Amino acid sequence: MALPSAVSNTGGSDMHRRKPGLLAWLILLPLVAWLLLFVVAPTVMLIVVSFAERDALGRIVYEFNLQNYARAFDWVWLKVMLLSIWYALLTTILCMALGYPVAYFIGRAPERWRTTLLLLVMVPFWTSFLIRTYAWITILSKDGLLNALLVGSGILTEPLALLYTPFAIVLGLVYNFLPFMILPIYTSVEKLDNALIEAAYDLGAGPVRAFSQVIIPLTRPGIAAGAMLVFIPSIAMFAITTLMGGGSNPTIGEVIFKQFTSGRNQPFGAALGTLLLVIFLLALWLTNRQREERN
Repeated sequence: MALPSAVSNTGGSDMHRRKPGLLAWLILLPLVAWLLLFVVAPTVMLIVVSFAERDALGRIVYEFNLQNYARAFDWVWLKVMLLSIWYALLTTILCMALGYPVAYFIGRAPERWRTTLLLLVMVPFWTSFLIRTYAWITILSKDGLLNALLVGSGILTEPLALLYTPFAIVLGLVYNFLPFMILPIYTSVEKLDNALIEAAYDLGAGPVRAFSQVIIPLTRPGIAAGAMLVFIPSIAMFAITTLMGGGSNPTIGEVIFKQFTSGRNQPFGAALGTLLLVIFLLALWLTNRQREERN
């Protein structure tokens, strides 16, 4: 009886080691082509242009130099980069604080209600991004709904300047990226084993200790994924900061956009974009390293 088992194991091992055939490569070909055309090629072009410079006529001269990167580390631009990272970090923390309870509630709700609750989270995002942003502009303006309610109820005597402030920028970022935090955490919460939580209570753990030492570690993959999905796009998001910030607190995304448009300084904009790409890769590397250390 040992011989068939050995043959079976050997056959299974050979089958797993078999190289992908032509059909597998044909299936992957559209994905590989898409990645090469719309990810790899633009990234290479961005890096190449970042080492170029403009001549007196404003034309791009492809001569290798580090002038653009040296300029990017001037305090003026470094402050913009740090401000963008701060906005992204604050947005991530607020999305985590607001999104985790929502995701946990949906994940532990009866199965018949989960789809409905998820739809309630996603329904506002079925409308256009610009429509939602302009709706917040209308609400936060001095003549908007929020100030009208505060002044009409007697809480305030005059309207507050809420729009075109850091508060408006962070509010817009949190509102638009909150579902990206809720959904990954919900996926982790849904997979929680109730037996582990009950075992923690049986061993004398209270609600706070069970939450911090059992539930949080088990849902950490969802938290890490949500943090990455919120933090990375928040740094480069320039539409919200432009519309709701009014340009008073420029972020790195706005600066890059202006360098490629009105500034007509594509090499410097490409250098800023390359540095932003390095920050993305560094954040991804740190996340993967922490995951490997936990494993």
